[in-house]
Amino acid sequence: MHSLPVFLRLTGRPVILTGAGEAADAKRRLLERAGAQIVGEEDSAARIAIVSDGDAATAERLRARGVLVNATDNPDLCDFTLPAIVDRDPVLIAIGTGGASAGLAKALRQRLEAMLPARLGKLADGLLAARGAIKARWADAGARRRGIDAGLAPGGMIDPLRADAADALGAWLAAEGQAVAARLVSIRLSSDDPDELTLRAARLLGEADRIYHPPSVPALILDRARADAARIVADGPPAEPGEGLSLWVTLD
Repeated sequence: MHSLPVFLRLTGRPVILTGAGEAADAKRRLLERAGAQIVGEEDSAARIAIVSDGDAATAERLRARGVLVNATDNPDLCDFTLPAIVDRDPVLIAIGTGGASAGLAKALRQRLEAMLPARLGKLADGLLAARGAIKARWADAGARRRGIDAGLAPGGMIDPLRADAADALGAWLAAEGQAVAARLVSIRLSSDDPDELTLRAARLLGEADRIYHPPSVPALILDRARADAARIVADGPPAEPGEGLSLWVTLD
């Protein structure tokens, strides 16, 4: 990754904004939505700055003070970039291109806006409110994660792309037969390029509890798996893979 995606809590914190015009106005509205206290360059307490006109001299002065800078249309002077945002509060989706193309980020945002239900945030709020009930339903952490994954999967009772998913939370928690059986699935890769993964392989990598693989499978492929999925180097598929979904991944 060229950058580490993070979400900053800016409520009440000073953020420097310089420049004028439409670009500055747009950045001001964004910062105000995030609850930031907008200040000028002279504010010594601020540690984040947006140089809306991309002025190199201003950006360099601020960076020399240890301030993290975003300089509009000047990616070489940016310590961070501002993504296109899909807002379904509290769900936020940020789309960045590393400053390569704001137009591309915008196009992707518009596609996602059309796909995601307006009440997606209500589903997130409902899941938070139901946290205690979810823990009671699945006391084991692994079983709990698998149960949640099954509910949120395409076609699941609380599939986040369903407009009525938030309304189905109660029925999902009460439903029987949601346990996910232990299974081992083999994936044979034809390329070491993660961009050439099939949709099936990418989906399974994102769902797997553990991934068994020979040393020849590159890290770039394994990086497409869940961050908390176990990676296990092996000479062959396991006789007893363990609970949930396990993968045996090989590269031709």
